[in-house]
Amino acid sequence: MKPLRIRLGGLVTALVAAAPLAMAAPVAADAPVAAGARATADRGAFDGPTVEEKRLDLPVPREILRRSGFDDVAPRFARALVGARSATAAERLVERHGQRVWDRAVDRAQGRGPAGGDLSRDDDRPLYWARLGMTRALADWKPSFPLSDARRTALLDGLERSSRGQDTMRLPAGKGIKRIVVTGFDPFQLDSDPRRSNPSGAAALALDGTTIRTSSGPARIETAVFPVRWDDFASGVVERTLLPHFRPGPRQADLFTTISQGSPGRFDVERTNGAWRGGYGDNANVSRTGTVPISPGVPTPSPQPQWTTTSLPYQRIVAADTGPFPVRDNTAVTEIPAGGTEPVQRPNGPTPGSTARAGGGGNYLSNEIAYRATLLRDAVHLNAPGGHLHTPVLTFGADNADPTTGKVTDPQFVRNRLAITAQIRAVLTVAAGTLR
Repeated sequence: MKPLRIRLGGLVTALVAAAPLAMAAPVAADAPVAAGARATADRGAFDGPTVEEKRLDLPVPREILRRSGFDDVAPRFARALVGARSATAAERLVERHGQRVWDRAVDRAQGRGPAGGDLSRDDDRPLYWARLGMTRALADWKPSFPLSDARRTALLDGLERSSRGQDTMRLPAGKGIKRIVVTGFDPFQLDSDPRRSNPSGAAALALDGTTIRTSSGPARIETAVFPVRWDDFASGVVERTLLPHFRPGPRQADLFTTISQGSPGRFDVERTNGAWRGGYGDNANVSRTGTVPISPGVPTPSPQPQWTTTSLPYQRIVAADTGPFPVRDNTAVTEIPAGGTEPVQRPNGPTPGSTARAGGGGNYLSNEIAYRATLLRDAVHLNAPGGHLHTPVLTFGADNADPTTGKVTDPQFVRNRLAITAQIRAVLTVAAGTLR
């Protein structure tokens, strides 16, 4: 995920090819909020919709929800909340409805059940917008019993987890099958084009719970999707999700890949990840700049390293014929050299003692999830291939590029997304084939 094409190693340079960017100015801030403060960080004391939720009132999200059948999700959830008579009952209801919308999106992407409308089944956007409708309904809900802001925030956090598949990744036990963890992201840069989809999120829906056949035998894939919000990452959401699957045990992951949208026309296997946040605005229009903060209580090396490295079999992946898009072993970073004061681009990786300013995947949340996942790998001594894969930018057709006049979908848009998902599956098959 590279906003404004944050070049590895570099400063913000070229524009994402999908559409021109004219995002609202982000809220500048340097210090992360405390864990669990996601709801109040953007919403205040539940005094109105968040920045993301306000976009629900635009015509594009309403059309996406209607044409997928997901326009019934938030109203149904709001009606169910009315029947909750205690905070405990509300917790159960929130978890059930969150998991239900995740399962429904996965089923739709994998061809099970009704399509609900004429929008392509592989589309990740109905889940994103439906979830925001649910969080807005939960924030607006006036229960018949006392409910503190802290308790409501906990309910919102639970809804986020369950509706993203974060707490339902169920890897199988046993020696006869390999176990793969894959993560994707929400759509982003929606102020400039609310039609945007994220191929990493679409792939997560298409691959969740599936089994692929590899040269090392069958491999089960379990997936989750993450928000494009700095403060959620600072609260430890990545580590909380991945840790149960990284710890030793019969269901420990054999391979993991964090995935996000990257450069036009190609995949990148990111060799190096940096411990730096570059400050670009997230989906809440919030900016964070500084060293990647590690949430208290998360297993982590000390002192915190400036760099982490992929353990994916990048040479095998790059050499394999996985699909129509080229796959690059990306080694570039941006660093402040030891003893220096200014950032320098390094095409072949960091030099000893340097300070990170951008990993191979830039210095946005794609780099950060890669850094956090591989740092956690090292902290718990997970001996498994893992790292980050950037997908090609998902583009609309040439006659549908203008977000002010364009349609929410077109044949080329769908073909590109399906091709990217198919190639991700092929990359995972190659990577899992190296397991023994």
